[in-house]
Amino acid sequence: MRLYLGVDGGQSSTKAVIGDEARRIIGSGIGGPCNHAAAGAGRARLERGVRESLEAACGDAGLDAAAVCFEAACFGMSGGPEDKQAILAPILRTRRLIVTTDAVIALAGATSAGVGIAVIAGTGAIAFGRNAEGRVARAGGWGYVFGDEGSGFDTVRQALRAALRMEEGWGPPTRLRAALVGATGARDANDALHRFYGDEWPRARVAALGPLVDAAALEGDGVAIEILSRAAQELALLTAAVRRQLWKPGEAVEVATIGGAFQSRTLLERFRLLVELEGGNRCGPALRSPAEGALLEAYRATAL
Repeated sequence: MRLYLGVDGGQSSTKAVIGDEARRIIGSGIGGPCNHAAAGAGRARLERGVRESLEAACGDAGLDAAAVCFEAACFGMSGGPEDKQAILAPILRTRRLIVTTDAVIALAGATSAGVGIAVIAGTGAIAFGRNAEGRVARAGGWGYVFGDEGSGFDTVRQALRAALRMEEGWGPPTRLRAALVGATGARDANDALHRFYGDEWPRARVAALGPLVDAAALEGDGVAIEILSRAAQELALLTAAVRRQLWKPGEAVEVATIGGAFQSRTLLERFRLLVELEGGNRCGPALRSPAEGALLEAYRATAL
């Protein structure tokens, strides 16, 4: 029996799925994060996350992780694929290894035929599209220093900035200050700021505080509502930029939302409204996970 592997290597976890030649998923597993292999202990973290997810998926499928050989394996990696092919090759046995971006596998799983636009807003943010002719385009995904507008991390960053402005007397009052101070165990917003610069608060952990902003918005906090509305607008602008590169006005386009930032009802509803103002756009949640998208790309690489 020929076996195929799809792996979603992200900033917070690594997810692997194994499929058979009938395109049935027979095993899945989760490991630790595996982003940015060149940063500090990044390579060891990547190897550990991939091994953990692969061993868990093989265990779920009743396979020996040390002996299994895949017909094709596709890895979609946060932080880009360029430095990861050589690291991944010794970890598993596969006749064909595909290493690509997390955006490619997200789109492959998100839409009905792997065609359309995937808007990913988790720890980071990017919009990626592929049309029926196979042309691709992207917008955003520049990382937390220069971009990631609309992401979970950026939403919390904006919330902390609002809390700091309130604390220093040059911003309006907001529930966000008390929410962030309470969630971090900090003395005040300035103390929370310094904690976020430390190793105990990596970006994924900061981004996980995003629901605090949504809760404040649902309670009527004007600052929180503005932050989420601006995030939705930024993500809608990314979507529009990709659409203009790949489709003509009025053509039908599937737009799929992916990532924890879209768990905010305020952000999601505003984003959907803005995106569907463009004729032909149809917005909805992803149909399948990015890991399943990676598996589909592995199948596609062997024309199965």
